[in-house]
Order: sequence, then C-alpha cells, then structure tokens
Amino acid sequence: MTRHLLTLDSLGREGILANLALARDLKARKGMAQAALPGGRVGLIFDKPSTRTRVSFEAAAWGLGMLPITLRHDELQLGRGETIADTARVLSRYLTALAIRTFDQSRVEELARYATIPIINALTDDHHPCQALADVMSLQEEFGELAGLRVAFIGDGNNVCHSLIQAAGYLGFTLAISTPEGYEPKPEIVEAARVNCRTNGGSIELGRDVRAAVRGADAVYTDVWASMGQEKEREERAYVFAGYCVNTELMALAAPRAIFLHCLPAHRGDEVTDEVMDGPQSRVWDEAENRWYTEQALLYTLVTGREQLEPAG
Repeated sequence: MTRHLLTLDSLGREGILANLALARDLKARKGMAQAALPGGRVGLIFDKPSTRTRVSFEAAAWGLGMLPITLRHDELQLGRGETIADTARVLSRYLTALAIRTFDQSRVEELARYATIPIINALTDDHHPCQALADVMSLQEEFGELAGLRVAFIGDGNNVCHSLIQAAGYLGFTLAISTPEGYEPKPEIVEAARVNCRTNGGSIELGRDVRAAVRGADAVYTDVWASMGQEKEREERAYVFAGYCVNTELMALAAPRAIFLHCLPAHRGDEVTDEVMDGPQSRVWDEAENRWYTEQALLYTLVTGREQLEPAG
C-alpha cells in the first residue's frame, strides 16, 4: 500500500521518531547518500511561492540521487480544468514521489486518493508537517530528550501551530499556545492531540496570557501574523497581535537554557525583534537547515518503505 505524508498522523509516534533518527544519519553524511535512490524522480508542485521548501526538497532529492522536477500551478493543466484525480494518475506514471505546497488540505488528500506514488504535504492552510519534523529535530539536537520539554507557541493558531500540536501529542512535550481571541487552533486538532498525550505524556495548553505561556519554557516559537493568502488582513492582524511580539523581555521569562524558533520567513519587528532573531538563543538557521534532512528522510522512507539506509556496496 502506498504511503503518504498528509499530516503527522500519517507517521504517528514511531514514524516520527524513525524520521528523526534517519535525518540525524543523513545530516552526519551532509545529505550525501546518492546511492540511495538513483534514477528516482520527485515532482514538486508549488501553488504558493517558496524559498525553504523548494530548495530543501531539491537538495534532499539530489542528495539521494533523485531528479527534482519543480512545477508551478500555471505550468500544469490543473490550471486549465484538468482534475486532480487525472493529474495524480498521470504524474504517477512519470514520478517516484510528489510533494505539493498548496492552499486546501483537500487537494493533497485527493492527490493521495488517486496517486500510486507517495504524496507529501509540503504545506497547506491547515498543516505543515515537514516544518514540524524540522522543528522537533531542532529541539532534539538542543535538548536530547523531547518528553517533558515545555514549548511556548506565540501568535496565530495556524498550520504550523496545528502540526506542532500533533507533534506534541505524539512525542510527549508540553505545547503552551497563546493566541488572541478568535485565532485559536482548530479544536478537533487540539482534542485529538490531547488524546495522544494521555498515552505519550505532555499536554496542550491554550490561553491568552503570553507571559504565562513563556514562563519557564525551554523553547519559544512564533510565526508570521498574516500567512500567505491573508495579506488583506495584515493591517487588522497587526493591531490584534500587537502584544504578541517575542522580544528580549519576553524571552527573559523562559528557562535559562531556552531557545528561540521560527519557521521563517520572519517579519522582523512584528512577531519577533532583531535582538531575539539574531541573538544567542536563536536556532532559526539550524531549524531551516533541518528541513533538508527531515525531508530527505521522508523521501527515502516513503519510497522504499525502509527506515534506515542500506549499507553501501
């Protein structure tokens, strides 16, 4: 049966941990495992612009010996009326795997329904599982054990927040979320993660008090206040989120060892100040680099069904 990454639920606890272990191995190899999938072809559909997703996936594919084929929406017949189902069937004949960065989660799910190759959610309005894998890899590199950590998420309960919620439920860390009223994460995602927390530990906390969320946290995470597709709301959101900027005063409430994370791109001066973004607690560049290795691990595992690289020769 073809495996896909639609949300972190597609992997579950053991799949996430296996991805992190393989990603660490690939990082030690500097992403060079070109005997792993020679001749493979990965399609990359971008309905939304990208820096990190495009470059990290292309680097990941090349490092495995695969050919990355990047496609914009206006380069596909999808933009001229061809159905997602027909597109999935055709691309399955040409490609080894397909990643898509799009708006509606339903587009990814429909591709997976009709494709005979692995489909990877490279971002939708509801989920960003590839980012969450890089995030937890960054936490693991910094602290070792994930269970028992306290991570504060400050800002909009968006796709990044949703995937972090799922990660917390599977990996046993506490995610303390502080959002303005009306910008909370989807309750069904929160409740499903809380069910997983009963087995795996950790908890999901929701609130308005930014300082309470950050107090004693091992990591402080934020994201832009207006995501792609929300540009018309930017002025309104700037007003609503005015008290949600991560600055040095807020970081001082976190644990002494605390780190700062951001999925990028950052709007400096809005959700985070330069002093935090460029300061000694920031791990945003390591976090961005880890997209490469976790995505490389995903491609390898979804295509081969294996969770470890086979020995060379």
